[in-house]
Amino acid sequence: MFQSLKHPGVMALTLAAAGILMVTNGVRLANGLFMGPINTSTGLGIVTLSLALGIGQFVWGAIQPVAGAISDRWGPRPVLLGGVLLMSLATAITPFMSTGWGLSISLGVLSAAGAGAASFSVLIGAVAQRMPAESRGTASGVINAGGSFGQFVFAPIAQKLIQLLGWMGAMWAMALITLAALPLVGKVTAKTQALQANTERDAGLKQTVKNAFKNPSYGLLHAGFFTCGFHIAFLVTHLPGEVNLCGLPPSVASWSLAIIGLANIAGSLFIGSCVSKYRSKYLLVWMYGSRAVLVGWYLLMPKTALTFYIFAAGLGFTWLATVPPTAALVGKLFGMRYMGTLFGLTLLSHQIGGFLGAWLGGLAITHQGDYSWMWCADMALAAVAALVNLPIREAPVVRPVAA
Repeated sequence: MFQSLKHPGVMALTLAAAGILMVTNGVRLANGLFMGPINTSTGLGIVTLSLALGIGQFVWGAIQPVAGAISDRWGPRPVLLGGVLLMSLATAITPFMSTGWGLSISLGVLSAAGAGAASFSVLIGAVAQRMPAESRGTASGVINAGGSFGQFVFAPIAQKLIQLLGWMGAMWAMALITLAALPLVGKVTAKTQALQANTERDAGLKQTVKNAFKNPSYGLLHAGFFTCGFHIAFLVTHLPGEVNLCGLPPSVASWSLAIIGLANIAGSLFIGSCVSKYRSKYLLVWMYGSRAVLVGWYLLMPKTALTFYIFAAGLGFTWLATVPPTAALVGKLFGMRYMGTLFGLTLLSHQIGGFLGAWLGGLAITHQGDYSWMWCADMALAAVAALVNLPIREAPVVRPVAA
């Protein structure tokens, strides 16, 4: 599986990027665990807090193409450093915010913008431009697995910190932990690790983006990724609330999120290795279709801790494993030169879906008392996401012929 990363420079570059994403993604995805304690402390209400986190989902996506364009133009180093520092600062000031507006600024705008600047579009773009084509799929899978490992690690850590220090002390601890990503930035951005020069014809950023949006396959890729964002944001934000509705302890929610992250490590590595063997669009069809089946299974099962853990493991295998084939399709369609920008734009669509998943979940629980119609919408959108990837025009995978 890792043969394509056997060059020591490629492996070091990939692991450093995975480490950065482990921290930024792990801290970001643990925010849902703070909703209950913050609501108890401030009395702001779940709708207000869901809106703040929903804004965060949108901003995390909106910053991706901007950060990607800056990285494509001036290099990834200032973007990654600024992102990590901004995320740490925003997390540290969150306990001082006592209004919905303040939380929307700290968690919804500043923290999300910092996490987005040090996330997929910049990291995968920077790595893809520095390594051979045959290494990119596996590398993106490893980087993606780093983000999932962060979710596995930080969900129980955040829950335990909340129990020991209260939600404010836990936030300050997470702010300090975020700074652990800073030493890895130098590893990702060192010029000596530019292992492959970019020889593609440069049509310019503006023209490349215009050409991309004229391509129907790029639009279909956006549509599928939109539904992926809806699904993930709804679950990561409201799974603790669903667990509470079922009369189960908060530890079931934190361990479910951790299992999702652990399962996605395996899923990301597996799907990343498949990118060089199979058409990426078929990988996406399979993953989105499996989500619709799993949600249907969950709705039919008794709501026990075991059900949540099995559900988390099944969903976790494809959780963010959609990233490697999506990034691969962007690279196949338009090349590597503006990978950060074009993949960042697909992440924007992903997070528009994420905003709706987080916010509408809050409206559902407030006005209906449960998440039943959100689960149905989630299942339907997953099925739609599977279907819209089928018409994407992707060239067949060329396999080497044995001598």
